Amino acid sequence: MSGEETAGKAAAGRVSEKTCLIMKEELSFFPFLEKEDLAGMPCYFEPWKVKKGEVLCREGDPCTYVAFIVSGRLEIKKETEFKGKEFVVGIYSAGTMVGELCIVDEHPRPFTAVALEDSELIRMSKDNFEKMLAEEPALGVKFLRGLLLSSSIRLRKSFDRMASIF
Repeated sequence: MSGEETAGKAAAGRVSEKTCLIMKEELSFFPFLEKEDLAGMPCYFEPWKVKKGEVLCREGDPCTYVAFIVSGRLEIKKETEFKGKEFVVGIYSAGTMVGELCIVDEHPRPFTAVALEDSELIRMSKDNFEKMLAEEPALGVKFLRGLLLSSSIRLRKSFDRMASIF
């Protein structure tokens, strides 16, 4: 079973407005959103619990969701040119997201993500992402700004880490 198929077995429940507020205030997922904006957001998200060792997605899988880590840690790995060898890109923990790039550019997953411990995530499917953009464009723009800010911060940190090696 692929990581994406496993992802499809997420809980069928919906994320409450309270959880969205926690995501904004405590985990800074949505820095551009106001409390009023969050009232419409729960219908676009669903909770997802993963067990330690579970593969969330594999490199090359289709991108069908973006996930926000509420608790736990994920190991993000990238295949190298040497067969069977992977490079650990990072360890992501509460307050970070995975899958934000491929949900926008529609390329396959560029990494494999594995839960290092039992973790709680909030997931937005690609369909719900598109639905939010179509139904609530102003909210979608704010959400995209948050994704861009998060990616920008992560990229800057990566540049700093690479520069410290040399």
